[in-house]
Amino acid sequence: MTSDRHSIGTHLFIAAAAALKERAEEVNRLNVFPVPDGDTGTNMTLTLDAVLADVSRLPADASIADVCHAITHGSLMGARGNSGVILSQMLRGLCEVCAESTEFSTELVAAALERSTTVAFQAVRKPVEGTMLTVLKDAASAARAAVNAGLSLEEALNAIVQAAFESVRHGPELLPVLKENGVVDAGGFGLAILGEGFVSAFEGHEYREHSVATAAAPLNVVPVDDWNDEEYLYCTEFLLHGAEADKSVIEEYISERGGSELVVGDQETYKIHVHTDEPGIVLAWATGLGEVSEVHVNNMRRQTAHRTETLRSESATPAKPVGFVAVAAGSGMAEILESLGADVVVSGGQTMNPSTAELLEAVRRVSAESVVILPNNRNIIMAAQQVIELADRPVAVVPTTAVPQAFAALLAYDGSTNLESIARQMTDAAATVRTAEVTTAIKDSKGKVGPIKSGQVIGIVEHEIEAVGWDIADVTCEAARVITDGGETMTVLAGEQLSDEELDALVKRLSDEYPDIEVEGHRGEQPLYPVILSVE
Repeated sequence: MTSDRHSIGTHLFIAAAAALKERAEEVNRLNVFPVPDGDTGTNMTLTLDAVLADVSRLPADASIADVCHAITHGSLMGARGNSGVILSQMLRGLCEVCAESTEFSTELVAAALERSTTVAFQAVRKPVEGTMLTVLKDAASAARAAVNAGLSLEEALNAIVQAAFESVRHGPELLPVLKENGVVDAGGFGLAILGEGFVSAFEGHEYREHSVATAAAPLNVVPVDDWNDEEYLYCTEFLLHGAEADKSVIEEYISERGGSELVVGDQETYKIHVHTDEPGIVLAWATGLGEVSEVHVNNMRRQTAHRTETLRSESATPAKPVGFVAVAAGSGMAEILESLGADVVVSGGQTMNPSTAELLEAVRRVSAESVVILPNNRNIIMAAQQVIELADRPVAVVPTTAVPQAFAALLAYDGSTNLESIARQMTDAAATVRTAEVTTAIKDSKGKVGPIKSGQVIGIVEHEIEAVGWDIADVTCEAARVITDGGETMTVLAGEQLSDEELDALVKRLSDEYPDIEVEGHRGEQPLYPVILSVE
C-alpha cells in the first residue's frame, strides 16, 4: 500500500467523522432506543474522536493495514454508549477487509460492508431490527446489488447512501415503538450521515445533507421521552484488561446483572457496556478478573430528565422573526457579538474558515423564522452565500469582512421583519466601519511601506500593509492614522497576546493622540492579532 492510499483513506474517514459531528445535536434530539443511553450523536462522535486521535499519531508513510489497526484500536478504546460500542464493531469489520485490500473498488466496499454487518450482529446478544444494525445490513445489500449490476464505484457509493437513508426512514415499520412515537432510530440516522460525509469527500465536494424527503413520507426527527422507571438506572461501561476468562463467561455474568449488554474485544482488552442497577457490584467483579480503566457510570433517569427539560424549554420559546449567526475567533469577540444580539457565534476567522455545512448547522440552531449571517471575513462570504440555497428558512448574508463591522450591523437592526430591508440596512451600517489589524509578519516581504522582516509587527488596512515596526503600540498608532479621518468613535479589541495593562496603555495613548475621538478598549481574545482597531 502506498502512503497516498493511506492519506486518501484517512481524509475520507476524517470527512465522515466531521459530517456526523456537524449534525450530532440533530441526532441527539432523537430519543435513543431501546433505552436512554446518553446522547447518541455525542456518543458516536466521541467514539470517532478516539479513532482520529489514534490515526493522527501514525507516520505519514503508514500502510493501510496500520490505518485499519488504528481505527479498530481507537474505536474499541474510545467507544461510548451503546451506539458507540456497536459502531466500533462495525468499524472493526470494515477494517478486517480493508486492511488486506489492494484497490478501492465496488467489490471491496461490498465485501467490507458484509463483513461489518456480520461482526456487528455477532457483537449484540439480542439484535433489534429497525436500528443501526438494520441500516448497515441494508447498506451492505445495496453494495452487493451494485456489484451485480456492474455499477461504477461512484454510482455504488451513492446507491449505498440512498439505501442507508431509506432504511432509516423505514425503521419504524420494523420497530413498533419507533412508529408509535413518530421517530426514527438515532444510531441508524447517525450511521447514514457518516456514509453521506464519506461519499461527499470521495466526490470532492463539501458535505451536503443527503435528501431524505420522499413523496411517501419525510424523515421524522421529532424527539420523544419514553423513559420507563422500571428500566435499569445506570449506563455502565469500562475497559477490562488482561482478564483470564473466556468472553462467554463475561457475557453470561453481565447479562445476569443488567440489560443492553455488550462485550467486545478479546482477553487483552474487553470493552464492556451494560445497563444495571448495580454498577458497583459489576465493577468489583471485573476487578477480580483483571485491571479496569475508562470507567463511565451515567444515571439514565437524570439524563432523560435533562433532555426532556431542554426540549420543553425549546418548545416553550416561540421562534422570533429574525435571528443572527456571526463568525468570530476569540471568546471576547463572541461575548460582544452575543450581547449585541447574535444567536449563534461560529468559531472561525482568517486562519480557520468555517464550511458551508458548519454555517448551515448554525442557522438550524437559531430559533427564528429567518436568519442573517455575518461572515466577518472575505474568505467566508462565499460559503455563507451558499447557505441561502440550502437552508430550511429564508437566509440573508451581510458581507461583513471584519468583526467590528458586525458590531455596527447588529446595532443597526431596528426590530423590523423584512429580511431584504434588514440586510440592506445592516450592510449600509457595516460599510461605515473602517478597520485595521495588527499582527506579526511570518516571513520577509515587501510592501508599500518598504522591506518587511520576519517577526516584525505589521498594521493592515484593506489588505494593504500600512505600518511596520517592532512595537505593537507604535504600529497600532501608525495604522490608526489611516482610518481615523472623520471618525467619532474608535474601538480597540485586544487579542490573547495583549495584556490588560498593555490594552489600558494603548487606549490612553490613542485617546491622547485623538482627543476628538471617543476610544474604547475591549477584550477580544482573538488569536494571532494582538490588536484589531475600528473607527466609525
